Amino acid sequence: MEDKKDTRPPHKGIKKGLYVIPTLFTAANVGMGFLAVLWSIRGFHAAVTDPATAGIYFDHSAIAIGLAILFDTLDGRVARATHTATEIGVQFDSLADVLTFGIAPTALVFAWAVAPTFAEGGPAYNTGVLLLFMYLMCGAFRLARFNLQATRPRVLAEGSAKVDKKNFVGLPIPPAGGLLAAIVHFSPAPLNFYGPENSRYYTILVYCLIAVLSVLMVSKIRYSSMKTLGTRRTNFMMLLALVAMGMAVWLYSGYALLVISAIYVGHGLVWWIFRAMFSKRTTMA
Repeated sequence: MEDKKDTRPPHKGIKKGLYVIPTLFTAANVGMGFLAVLWSIRGFHAAVTDPATAGIYFDHSAIAIGLAILFDTLDGRVARATHTATEIGVQFDSLADVLTFGIAPTALVFAWAVAPTFAEGGPAYNTGVLLLFMYLMCGAFRLARFNLQATRPRVLAEGSAKVDKKNFVGLPIPPAGGLLAAIVHFSPAPLNFYGPENSRYYTILVYCLIAVLSVLMVSKIRYSSMKTLGTRRTNFMMLLALVAMGMAVWLYSGYALLVISAIYVGHGLVWWIFRAMFSKRTTMA
């Protein structure tokens, strides 16, 4: 009796195994968010009695959120490079982002700024809790809108239905949470460490930033997706810039991460203002 020939396509097992790789990066994203929440809780308990120890926990939490941004970036790039993007992967990634860039930054900011500064139940305290809740809701809405846009391509000016891969509509939640984490990493000591008056002043500034980030996430301002970086030969200079940024982060992480995250959050707003001014000039001409 002749042996039956194996009709399976070659390397099928390897191909199936590739689907696990993006999921592992997403799982690492979830793990960083989980640790960030735990470290925020530890810092919250130490904020009043031992601000120095609390600052260490808050710094660990901020770094975990920063690493989660790296994992969140890699899972999408790996999925596109290996052609292993799936519908469940998109949903899993969004749920992970709700935890890591929604819940974890709000827990960190609450423990680092709101709770040590204002008495529980007071107007300023309640305002902070409300703003953090609105940040979380806007971030969840932003992710839900992104999932719809990924499955329903936008019709471009040419009239053909294509996915706009160059831009995001609204500020993505990872850089929003990354900016909050970068601020804490830059100054990890709880704000009550700077005295009552300075603590209130700094916390109010944080409130304003949270409100701005919330509005930007649900806005229709376009932000560069950075998905096309490295896809052309002319991006060699961009590769050098990325290497330089990596070295800057390694040597001066507090300053570098704060500047990089602030530039990304601000660039969409600056472009939107320039477009509005340019469109008004063309209509008047």
